[in-house]
Amino acid sequence: MKKFFKITVLASAVSLLAACGQEAQADKATDIKAYSEDQQAAYAIGSIVARNLVAPLKRQEELGAPLDKTIIVQGITDALNETTQLSDEELQAVLKAYDEKMNTLSTEAARVESEKAQADAVNFFAENGKKEGITTTDSGLQYEVLTAGTGDVAKPSDTVTVHYTGSLLDGKVFDSSVERGEPATFALNRVIPGWTEGVALMNVGSKYKLYIPSELGYGAQGAGADIPPNSTLVFEVELLEIAGQEK
Repeated sequence: MKKFFKITVLASAVSLLAACGQEAQADKATDIKAYSEDQQAAYAIGSIVARNLVAPLKRQEELGAPLDKTIIVQGITDALNETTQLSDEELQAVLKAYDEKMNTLSTEAARVESEKAQADAVNFFAENGKKEGITTTDSGLQYEVLTAGTGDVAKPSDTVTVHYTGSLLDGKVFDSSVERGEPATFALNRVIPGWTEGVALMNVGSKYKLYIPSELGYGAQGAGADIPPNSTLVFEVELLEIAGQEK
């Protein structure tokens, strides 16, 4: 489980913030560009360190366990003045306990999000399957023919060249060969089941929209930060070529 706070990170933050100098805080109205080169470097270091804390602080707030930024500043100030009110052992114990709390909250949040994604998928496929032009296969895959091609039909064992754009139900694009400006080539038996089945329905020159349920996609594991667990995937796929065929 990913740690939200690491003692080494906080220790580094405190030590680097020491380089910021207390003059900048004493006179916030002063234009930083008017500072000396060394002072600007100190300011830059402090800014970068603070930015590294923004994302975890926002995540903790989202999980219902916000940290008081005023007290964070107090901790940094005390450390700079060598008047820290907790021993190293106490600091480690406090951060360890908070880490455990955040991991518990994160696990619960992931469970709730996963269950919501499953419920949303059930509703989506039920309604989407009623639309004109949508075909539902025995596996639960749904597809829509955007452009009907006249070439050969791909087989699950074929290697194909395609252009595609993949998104989530909320419209967020997580991958696109179209945006990269370069088509992708791969063996159909080496991709997610929804792709293997969907592209094997297509003729060369056709363009389909595939609606892939999570069990035919990345399932309960998801795929990195871009594809959460139990995500329904929506792909627009254009089949350009089947390997080994004459163009």
